[in-house]
Amino acid sequence: MTDDYRITVAQAVENVLERMGAACARAGRSADEVRLLAVTKFHPYEAVEAAYAAGVRLFGENHVQEAEAKFSAGTAPKGAFVHLLGHLQSNKAKRAAALFDCVQSIDSIEVAAELAKRAAALGKTLDVLLELHTGEESKTGFASEDALLRALEAIMPMPSLKPRGLMTMAPFSDDAAVVRASFRTCRRAFEVAMKRFAPVDFSVLSMGMSNDFELAVEEGSTMVRVGTAIFGSRRLR
Repeated sequence: MTDDYRITVAQAVENVLERMGAACARAGRSADEVRLLAVTKFHPYEAVEAAYAAGVRLFGENHVQEAEAKFSAGTAPKGAFVHLLGHLQSNKAKRAAALFDCVQSIDSIEVAAELAKRAAALGKTLDVLLELHTGEESKTGFASEDALLRALEAIMPMPSLKPRGLMTMAPFSDDAAVVRASFRTCRRAFEVAMKRFAPVDFSVLSMGMSNDFELAVEEGSTMVRVGTAIFGSRRLR
């Protein structure tokens, strides 16, 4: 890793954190309420190293195979946590359970049950977030708040999974009202779930990416997933 690359990433992380802080201030929130997750998909391991050196401890990948190439065999830096952000297929649940600290993209009871079985076999308790579909074109996630809450009722008793909150992807739009509506839909579902399943530690609301994380913070996000604004365009492929 070159010094220039390390400096560039550090400056980008600082810029993102400043923007997050300003968004918190506009919403009357403390900057400590929102965590930054660096999305390293399509970037080499040196991107992880550079972001880690800049103080980032949460990292996100979209694909099991790419994440294995970077983080298998204990290669994650000390104190770093790796999250799966992309859709998980049941046939990759065993590998995902072994590799990730959290799966943010649970979108069916069946996938959750398979992941729970694989985590239990490893003697591991795995954090998960349930994904709510709120308009993003890929159509991943539970289709409605009711479907998500029913899934939570089924997943909560699974001893090897620990539901921690919700995740969503807003539509890619220049219309701030459309994006805010997406985030507000997820926040409402999050608040309902917190009340229904209290006192479970259900406190993570993962919303916002490079193009919309400031709006997400203003709408209540507790974790933003930022890649391009830190690392630039994809480099692997």
